[in-house]
Amino acid sequence: MPKTGRNDHAVKSELPSTLQRSDAKAQDTFAKTYDSAVKEYGDGERAARTAYASLKHTHEKVGDHWEEKEQNGPSDARAAEGRNSSRGTAGGVDANASKDHLYELASRLEISGRSKMTKDELVAALQKASEKQTRKAREG
Repeated sequence: MPKTGRNDHAVKSELPSTLQRSDAKAQDTFAKTYDSAVKEYGDGERAARTAYASLKHTHEKVGDHWEEKEQNGPSDARAAEGRNSSRGTAGGVDANASKDHLYELASRLEISGRSKMTKDELVAALQKASEKQTRKAREG
């Protein structure tokens, strides 16, 4: 997992692939939180989950990378409720964003049928499209 390096920037090759394709702010947010979590919880899944939770407050997953959100805050009901929530995650999609924003992202990702989708359907379609693009990027 990532470590901050010289000038406190993430060592890009140690970041998850979706973050390697993201901007420096997303990389630094994840890496700094991960490093802090490792000190508290040790190197492993809990540190990574903590880093992703922090990232999802400032960024959203769009396709195969992370982009800065218009407004900071929890990205879905699970993030809002915290670690012990039994609710599902939106996989980095900002489910709390407006329907118009979600529609715009669906348009960018060329999701068909988006004009007839509810907000929840847009979230699910964006999550599916992001997972597909991430798989494709990792293969190629």
